Amino acid sequence: MTGKIFSIEEFSTYDGPGIRTTVFMKGCPLSCSWCHNPEGQSFETQYIRSPNGCLKCGKCEYAGKRIGETIILTEKSAGACPRGLVRVCGIEYTSRQLADRLNMNAEILRTWGGGVTFSGGEPLCAIDFISETVKFLKKGISVCFQTSGFSSAEVFEKALSVSDFILYDLKLMDNDEFRKFCGADNLCILHNYKILAKSGVPFVTRIPLIPNVTDTEKNLKAIARFMYDNEVNYAELLPYNKYAGGKYRGLLRDYNPGFDESLPVCARKDIFERYHVIIKIM
Repeated sequence: MTGKIFSIEEFSTYDGPGIRTTVFMKGCPLSCSWCHNPEGQSFETQYIRSPNGCLKCGKCEYAGKRIGETIILTEKSAGACPRGLVRVCGIEYTSRQLADRLNMNAEILRTWGGGVTFSGGEPLCAIDFISETVKFLKKGISVCFQTSGFSSAEVFEKALSVSDFILYDLKLMDNDEFRKFCGADNLCILHNYKILAKSGVPFVTRIPLIPNVTDTEKNLKAIARFMYDNEVNYAELLPYNKYAGGKYRGLLRDYNPGFDESLPVCARKDIFERYHVIIKIM
């Protein structure tokens, strides 16, 4: 089987226990307005421009593809850039090719209690490819999914069957708000969280703090209550990254998050304490 990957980052200490290699799968069914990996949204291969050292000569854009007023960087754009700053984003791997690359660091990953984390994009969209890749990993390499939980229960349970650890996002509890800011319903996400809480697979709940969107008292209280009802007592809070819009320019896209970025985020530790949830601000 094949899967499309836009980045492989080694020696990560943020994406699960120990030292890990993080594989970023291409494509996501959600459209979160604050997404900081825009190159992971599309399932198609793209080209992205690095801002570092750009001469602003416009040669890459002139060589790109035009759809109306939109310019899309292409392979020709990569060849036109005098400094080689345009790179391909989305490379096909077979499951065996990816496993062979991941196995190169097997000894280090095992020694430091780490493994491989599949992220994205949304890794659940590539569950069959990932499941096949896991079969080729060397013994002792743990497998983690970093996921929004947006999938059918069948797909999510398949992910659990090959997982040693899960990083699970809870963003917005109100379905109308979730649809507004993430572009879909959250019902399957909440359902899969309940499955996860009962599964016995170790996991961490992660909550992105988006100013005046996810960090409101109403939303944080709803999350804390939901965790309490599912007997979950630990969460990690992820403050909003104000540099999230930088990558959009590399794709020649505007970043319009739909909220005031200048507002400070509010962690409200006291809300979680009421529901006996221990939090860590990342």
